[in-house]
Order: sequence, then C-alpha cells, then structure tokens
Amino acid sequence: MSSVTHKPLLSDDEVARLCAGSGEKLAQLRERIRSYGSALVAFSGGVDSTFVLKVAVEELGVRALGVTALSPSVSPDEADEARALAAQVGARHLVVDSHELEDPRYSANPTNRCYFCKTELYGITERVRAEQQLAVVLDGFNADDKRDHRPGHQAAREHRVVSPLGDVGLTKNEIRAWSQRLGLPTWDKPQLACLASRLPYGTQVTVERLKQVGAAERALRELGFKVFRVRYHQEVARLEVSADELPRLDEPQLRAQVDRALKATGFTFVAVDLEPFRSGRLNDSLGRPAGVALPVMS
Repeated sequence: MSSVTHKPLLSDDEVARLCAGSGEKLAQLRERIRSYGSALVAFSGGVDSTFVLKVAVEELGVRALGVTALSPSVSPDEADEARALAAQVGARHLVVDSHELEDPRYSANPTNRCYFCKTELYGITERVRAEQQLAVVLDGFNADDKRDHRPGHQAAREHRVVSPLGDVGLTKNEIRAWSQRLGLPTWDKPQLACLASRLPYGTQVTVERLKQVGAAERALRELGFKVFRVRYHQEVARLEVSADELPRLDEPQLRAQVDRALKATGFTFVAVDLEPFRSGRLNDSLGRPAGVALPVMS
C-alpha cells in the first residue's frame, strides 16, 4: 500500500515568524481572559477551542471549565479526543448531551443550520455557567472566521458568548503557531466541522445519515488518510481528499480498499472529487443563482 508523508501545516520558520508577529495579541488574550475571573469554554477539541481552554487554565486555574456537547452530529472519535485533550491541559471538563436534531429547523438543513445548532449549544453552556457560578462563556471564533459564512456566530452574540480570539485579532495560523509553542497536539490538526456539514443544504439531517458518514470517515482514517471529507449524496459518497493525499488513490489496491470500505457503510457508489479538499466548499453553493441545478453525478 502506498503511503504519504504529511507535510506539517506550518514550518518551524513560519511558527517563529507568526509568534514573533503576534506576541502582543497573545498578551492581550491572556489579560482579557484573566480579567473575567472565571470562565466556561465551549470546548469541541478543535484547534481554536483547545487553545482557548489551555490559556484559560493557565490564567484561571480551576476557575476555568471546559464543556463539550455531544450529539449524533459529533464524530465519536472527536468526543474521545476532547476528553483526552481536556485531561492533557489539566482542565475541569464536563460532557453534556445536546439535542439539536430534535429541532425541525435544524434537521431541515437550511443554509443557517449552524444557527440552530449553536442556539442549542449556547443554551446549554449558559445553564451550566449559571449553575457553576462562572462569569462568562468563551468560544473559539477567530479573526479568520469573520470571512466565512458563520451563522452560528449570530447565536453566540444573542447568548452574549465572548469570542476572545476574534476580539484580539488572532488568526488561525497564529493560533496554530502558539499552540505548537504551548505543546498542544492540536496545533497541526486538520480543520473539522460537524458531520451534518457533509450533507448538502436542504438534505434532511437524520441520525442514520450522520452515522453513515461518520462510519465512512472513520474507515478512511483507518486507511491512513488525514485531511478529507466524505460528502453525502444519497447513494453516492463523494470523497474530497487533500492535494498531497490525492495521488494515493492512483494505486489500484488502495483505491479498491477505499471503495469496499465506503460501500460497506451503505453507499452504492464512491466518487473521488477532482478538486482537492478545502475548508468551506459546502458554502460554494450559496453563491449559485436560484434555480441553477447542481451537476448530476452518474
């Protein structure tokens, strides 16, 4: 089987340059978090929320609490990793259930689906914050997120959630660089999103479909792929793979393994997208004129 050597997302020189240029932002972040006195961090285990939780623990100690909300939209692997990361940074940590799939506005999968998901999440974190007598809820929204379609941030504003990374202007790459300096394994972690993001807007979100996509992506990880998405198109699994991993699929044996693995999760056809994976592709369709159909895959 062919393998691929994963190139780090940032070189050592890039890490040094980014840290040198954003030291004042980090100082502002620490001061801001320290000023709250206590905080609940909405903690997914991703790059951004792990960094916020790490800094919160360093500045607030036991007065910082990470809260992870679990539902069928969250990959079981991500849930396990969040628990391990919270322990690694020494954070108090709670895992709670969320029920966004019970909201028909969410399950209908509109273009603002994330708003309803985050409304559920921040309702939960606000209740926990009040119960634990903490001052504020923090999220991982960063400066780069302002350039993407982020309806969930509206829910954050409505619930008075604070976004300290975005407030001090820290970008994704700066967060990665400082995460490496702080020894966080997430510094080089691929950008992730909930499993519902694998379904095109307007396709009903169901537990069965989320489980199918989650199982397909776990199978690909077991085959050694790192940066990818399995997009759900009814009978078709459309596989997006990073540019450096795409050549692996030229090998017949591995390609056959991928085909079998994804069909075993319930897909009838497996297609490889010729455009390499990039974050935010789901939102490309938002710019299409009304009534323009997407290409049909045969």
